[in-house]
Amino acid sequence: MSKHDTHFFNNFSVVIGILVTVAVILIALARDVASGTQNEHVKTDPMQMQEVDVRIQPFAREAVAGQDNSAMQIAQASSATSAAPAAAPTTGEELYHSTCSACHGLGIGGAPKFGDHAAWAPRMAEGKATLYKHALEGFTGKAGMMPPKGGRVDLPDDLIKKGVDYMTTGM
Repeated sequence: MSKHDTHFFNNFSVVIGILVTVAVILIALARDVASGTQNEHVKTDPMQMQEVDVRIQPFAREAVAGQDNSAMQIAQASSATSAAPAAAPTTGEELYHSTCSACHGLGIGGAPKFGDHAAWAPRMAEGKATLYKHALEGFTGKAGMMPPKGGRVDLPDDLIKKGVDYMTTGM
């Protein structure tokens, strides 16, 4: 090794040593500043304290015969705070917009897009009875799969048929 190489390595080692020392000092300073502010904030934050109180509640309570157990009654949720369930669609158009458009709007999973005559033509050739059957019972084909009732098994069959009619109108 030449004298220049040795000199370069010595200088490089000093620079790296200084950078590591500065990094360690900055980390120590940051930890010191954070420990003086963050811990006090967490200890006095009312939301934090409320969350801790909820987490440390006992899992179960026991009713004891002959003692006042009125505190163990389960509180009923008020109707004002409970969210109302989403209204079920009543028309084929509402069904399409609330459920079917998730796949048929963008063609996800091989679903023919709404209004795409070329994609619907082979399906329409099989007849409405087949379309109804696939919509109600589900179908797995080459292009993808259709879940039973589009995933809304809670809806009546007649509404699913209205949805099929809406999507195929004018095809």
